[in-house]
Amino acid sequence: MIVKRLLMNLLLTLIWMALTGKFSATNFFFGLVLSFFIMWIISRDDEDQRYFKKIPGIVNLILFFIYELIKANIQVAYDVITPKFHMKPGIVAIPLTVSSDLEITLLANLITLTPGTCSLDVSDDKKILYVHAMFINDKESFIQSVKNGFEKKILEVMR
Repeated sequence: MIVKRLLMNLLLTLIWMALTGKFSATNFFFGLVLSFFIMWIISRDDEDQRYFKKIPGIVNLILFFIYELIKANIQVAYDVITPKFHMKPGIVAIPLTVSSDLEITLLANLITLTPGTCSLDVSDDKKILYVHAMFINDKESFIQSVKNGFEKKILEVMR
């Protein structure tokens, strides 16, 4: 049902672009948001409402990833250009709340795509993710940053 709503949202966006005669990224984004709100206003079923709860969560996850990406790039670049190294590398075992293969893969990939961190392995029982990080000042705060950051946002989107 979510895929059907997404396709309808994209179709309405393309209709908007055709009606306005402007095929630009700005007009596409505006049409996407406009059609999202129109669909939200006219939907009545509870099943229809799942789409309108998931899309903001996906946008939130993407924006959070971009924020973390910029923050990590600045931290790694600063450490590279300064004469003194500030890194304290280590491997941390992060207990997982995510349980499905898709959720674990998404979490591991988002961590690996962030500079300064790399997912190494998942335990056989899928309850622990091993991560190498360049900057571990406090192991517990690192674990909580992953759990309250990426893992929490993934759970909001996937469940």
